[in-house]
Amino acid sequence: MRYHSTRGASAPVPAVQALLSGAAKDGGLFVPESLPSRQAIGPLGPGYGDVAVRMLAAFFPEVVTEQVAAQLQAAYARFDAAGVTPLVPVGGSFVLELFHGPTAAFKDLALQALPLLLARARELASPDLRYAVLTATSGDTGSAAMEGFRDIPGFSVLVYYPMKGISPMQQAQMTRMPGDNLKAVGIRGNFDDAQAAVKDAFQQQEALLPPGMALTSANSINIGRLVPQMVYYITACRELTQKHGVQPGQDIDFIVPTGNFGDILAGYLVKRLGWPIGRLVCASNENRVLTDFLATGRYDKNRALRTSLSPAMDILVSSNLERLLYYAFLEDTHKVQALMADLARDGHYQVSGPALSHIQEHFQGASATDGDTLTAIRQVFGEYRYLMDPHTATAWLAQEALGPSRNPRVVLATASPFKFPKTVLAAINKPVPKDPAQLLPSLEAAAGQPVPRALAAVLTRPVRHRDLVDREDILQDITWRLAAW
Repeated sequence: MRYHSTRGASAPVPAVQALLSGAAKDGGLFVPESLPSRQAIGPLGPGYGDVAVRMLAAFFPEVVTEQVAAQLQAAYARFDAAGVTPLVPVGGSFVLELFHGPTAAFKDLALQALPLLLARARELASPDLRYAVLTATSGDTGSAAMEGFRDIPGFSVLVYYPMKGISPMQQAQMTRMPGDNLKAVGIRGNFDDAQAAVKDAFQQQEALLPPGMALTSANSINIGRLVPQMVYYITACRELTQKHGVQPGQDIDFIVPTGNFGDILAGYLVKRLGWPIGRLVCASNENRVLTDFLATGRYDKNRALRTSLSPAMDILVSSNLERLLYYAFLEDTHKVQALMADLARDGHYQVSGPALSHIQEHFQGASATDGDTLTAIRQVFGEYRYLMDPHTATAWLAQEALGPSRNPRVVLATASPFKFPKTVLAAINKPVPKDPAQLLPSLEAAAGQPVPRALAAVLTRPVRHRDLVDREDILQDITWRLAAW
């Protein structure tokens, strides 16, 4: 299995290098030269960990040894829910709960696996190098990356997050995370500012890095983040077929709250491998750049970024869309490179013809306002006693974009509602306490369900990371922190 860049200007590399590099030298993202066949993946075992091991071994065969396979099984065994990602009937739909890991968000499903893959890749390729895991986050990736890489030898984690663009609980998870190899830095800016600086650092890393250090990424630009996210689509399809009367060959529609486009792209790759996935609905908030693109083929980031109640989707540059363009243009890297040049130069690009037809055949978009989101949380809780976080609520609303269909519908629940207690309490018309320490107990009482174990102890930890940086100084901040390490 070899990987090359979506932009075609970098030589193909083995899986080990693709994992460790994170992004290609030409600025593109790694994709496999060919996707493994269902036959190459082989029979899937009964448990979530069994499926994960098979999938990761198919994409990264030299990395997933028996020891790594055992570590993967152990990592998923620590999740709080039976089956890891339970499929819950709600109304006439199903909700796929992806938030039962150590930081209560779907990012755990990939970021419990990625550190194991990178640690083994480092052993194979560069055991003398120290790696800085450089990460931009819109909320959940940061804490999941810090938790996953905490105290792993040879790796340090440097996370940048928007100071005013995440929930207080998400910020507390990062700033209070223990671990001597971790650093979280708030920025006076937004996620796109952080992501742009991280991409610049990768492009300039030869000049930035001290001797003996290399960069890698925990963002979904890393192919090692993307492949583990394919697993829950497969297990959901299998469970619906085995336990919920879905007939073999019947398509299943997935509705996905999406910011950087990685979560939904994983579903598209599973569909390309032959699993029965029908429509993929991309749910957005008021930052509807993806909704507009899927409707018109015009991607335009030249608009104001709005701060919303669903901060993980407060993004105007969705990096993983580049991988979809690669497949939509029949793997023509020159066309992808030209579109990315248009985006960098003009802030927009246009897709049309067969490529747009391909995208619209598989995807559609929908967006929701903050008011819509609050209403959805309240209505679903009132009618079904099911509590959703604001990101999941946008996906619940986006089901309407599908129209009448006989296909089962699966809404991806990407974070625990307890990560957003203020928003959720307000949505269900419950008093919001002024004391932050009372938010979780108040939501626990209102919802009639316990605070997730992953969040219960967060506010009892001391604050360890207080640093802030202006948006224009992020790259300089990265440089001196790497030098200090």
